[in-house]
Amino acid sequence: MALNAAPHLNFRGQAREALEFYRSVFGGRLNVVTYGDFGMPAEVPGAGNVVFGEVVAENGFRVLAYDVPGATEPLPQGEPKTRRENGTTITEERFFLSVGGERVDELTPVWDGLADGATVIEEFGPSRFSPGFGMLADRFGVTWIVSVMATQA
Repeated sequence: MALNAAPHLNFRGQAREALEFYRSVFGGRLNVVTYGDFGMPAEVPGAGNVVFGEVVAENGFRVLAYDVPGATEPLPQGEPKTRRENGTTITEERFFLSVGGERVDELTPVWDGLADGATVIEEFGPSRFSPGFGMLADRFGVTWIVSVMATQA
C-alpha cells in the first residue's frame, strides 16, 4: 500500500494569501474552496475564507491549508492556542515544515522565496551535517527547515 502525508496549515483569515505565496515559491497548482462555496451566505463574516486549500507541484511539493472557523486575528508565531466553540475544542498550533533536496542549487531559490519577509533563524549554508541547511519563520509565522539531504557514508 502506498501512502503520502502532507502538512495541513491552520490560519485565521490568511490561508489564501499564504497558499498564493507558497505557490509563488514552489510553483504548481493552487486549489481553493471557500466557506461560501460550501453554502455559507456571502454576507456572513468569513464566507470568503478558505475551508479547503492546497498547492500541489509536479516536483512532489504539497501543502494544505484552511482558515479556522470563527477566528479572525492572526495567530502569534510560536504560541499554540486552544479554545472552545459550540462545545468543540479547537486547537491552533504551529510546527516545522521541512523541504529537502539533493543539491544546494536546487534549494537556493526555495530558500530565497521563503525568506522574503521572513525572520531568519539560521542562514541557509553549509553545516556540520549538510552541504546546505537553513531555518526561518516565513511571513505567516510558519517555521521552515530547508536542507540538502546529506549522503551517509
